[in-house]
Amino acid sequence: MNNHPSLTIKGTGASPGIAIGKAYLLERGQIPVPSYRLFGDEAVADECRRFEEAVAKAESDLEAIKESISSEFKEHARLLEVQQMILRDPSIYDESLRYIEKDRSNAQLAVIKSLRKARELFNGLNDEYAKSRIEDVNAAGDRVIRILAGQNHTNLEDIRERAILIAHDLTPADAIQFQVGRILGVVTEIGGITSHTSIVARSLNIPAVVAAENAARLISTGDILIVDGGTGKIIINPSERDLSFYYERQDELEAYIKQISRHAHLPAVTRDAHRVGAEANIELLEEVVAAKDNGAEAIGLYRTEFFFMNRMELPDEEAIYKDYRDLAELMAPCQVTIRTLDAGADKLTSWFPRLEETNPSLGLRSIRLCLHYKELFKTQLRAILRAGAIAGNIRLMLPMVSGMGEVFQTKNILKEVQSDLSRKRIPFDQNMPFGVMIEVPAAVAMADLLAHEVDFFSIGTNDLIQYTIGIDRSNEHVAYLYEPLHPGVLRFIKQAVDAGHQAGIPVSLCGEMAGEPMYVPILLGLKIDSFSMNPTSLPRVKNLIRRSSMKECCRFANNVLRMSTAQEINQSLRKMVMKKFPEEFRVFEPNWLGEEPVLANRGSAKTNRDTE
Repeated sequence: MNNHPSLTIKGTGASPGIAIGKAYLLERGQIPVPSYRLFGDEAVADECRRFEEAVAKAESDLEAIKESISSEFKEHARLLEVQQMILRDPSIYDESLRYIEKDRSNAQLAVIKSLRKARELFNGLNDEYAKSRIEDVNAAGDRVIRILAGQNHTNLEDIRERAILIAHDLTPADAIQFQVGRILGVVTEIGGITSHTSIVARSLNIPAVVAAENAARLISTGDILIVDGGTGKIIINPSERDLSFYYERQDELEAYIKQISRHAHLPAVTRDAHRVGAEANIELLEEVVAAKDNGAEAIGLYRTEFFFMNRMELPDEEAIYKDYRDLAELMAPCQVTIRTLDAGADKLTSWFPRLEETNPSLGLRSIRLCLHYKELFKTQLRAILRAGAIAGNIRLMLPMVSGMGEVFQTKNILKEVQSDLSRKRIPFDQNMPFGVMIEVPAAVAMADLLAHEVDFFSIGTNDLIQYTIGIDRSNEHVAYLYEPLHPGVLRFIKQAVDAGHQAGIPVSLCGEMAGEPMYVPILLGLKIDSFSMNPTSLPRVKNLIRRSSMKECCRFANNVLRMSTAQEINQSLRKMVMKKFPEEFRVFEPNWLGEEPVLANRGSAKTNRDTE
């Protein structure tokens, strides 16, 4: 047993589960980047050639990884294709050559400059999805720079024993080389829950924690670790008491997951025979496998930003169509709901006009942006309508609708697109269901009118909560006010559901609330028709739905709606879930139930290791 003092650090839980084992620190280190000026045309030509050869080698290396990956990772190969596309993207490739030819910079420095320029398009965004896409640009550039510096890119095949992988960051190429059974868990210093590392870890049920600041500095190869992918907690060199507690939790967790996973494909039907839809939120085709494996009955939300935020030029309609077509085919005959572009002008890349906006989150974004740039919107609508002809299982959904005008404008544009497709005799779905997201208070207030113009509602609680309460959940000073159980939020959800049902249309909920098992009693009681969530949350949520009584949940929700504070609602919900589902929350939420022991000899994340 290691004699170093125990130390606890915290990150963001990205893939649930408990991993206990030795650490393997992936040390790639900083790449030395020389800076010198080229003299003479011959030197410039040689440096351009050196850069081009490095890019070609990077492409061939990625191709070799694609060819060598095991069958369970074949569906993730597109992550490497994105890397290959970025290598040849004009904003990286052409810009680097320009810095060499015009500024006479050496190749490494030229790549650094072009990468810095590309990253400026993403930096400073208050959007986790956008930030996580920076990893594609960084990974592509890092591979080229290492080749130019004569360094080999360390592969995960070097790990010869079962270990928990620790790294500052992992590239998509790293992620698809995860070896099931050898990689016990993953910890990175940066990244988010939508990063490629997180997506792959979840699909393989490997516990993962991201955004664990200083993890690579505080953890050494050979350290014993406990990694809790649910809470984001990492214990370095745990005490015997730590190990005993978490081994017990690991056993309980694995047994419980195995038990409920066996029933994940059963329908979500309450004890009193009320059927609820159980759907998945995804943003990459690679996640379809995880969605199906976890019992998804449909794709309740397909985020389409990937194709618009990973390119430095206007996306091609054929490429977008192929993506949507593949999704429809993979899920057929199950339903797929495709959300149109939900981003602001500040989050798009160099092919898009840059706008000066004081507050982009309240500016030209989502449906507003699409209606402003109609040709961009038409390109996406054409791709969606065409893909709908494949299996007839696609629904079209608009984000951030605030009134009737946006619905009417979109319908007019749809008619134009449909007429154009008909004229060119291109097959498309002429009866595609059309719905809107309820994400802002204005949409709730107009829900009774909106419901008569659309085929379905989907409540996006992430934005609805922050716009209802008036807080920025990414702002550390007010994030504590982000409260899903705020009485105003729950009343808005009920109002939207009632309006939809009175008009005879279904209402789903696709925000993070849908994937939180603790909220099942309230959401069932509010009569949500379908829950759409992260695929890994499906088995737990479906399990609790099947163990619930719709009649009891409705009675509980009615009582909750009469409460005046979130604190009162939380306390009432706590009592109910402890009574109805004690084993679920004892296994998954020991802190919430107050069962985790006070562990001895525990340092803090800021503790140094001078005693080593």
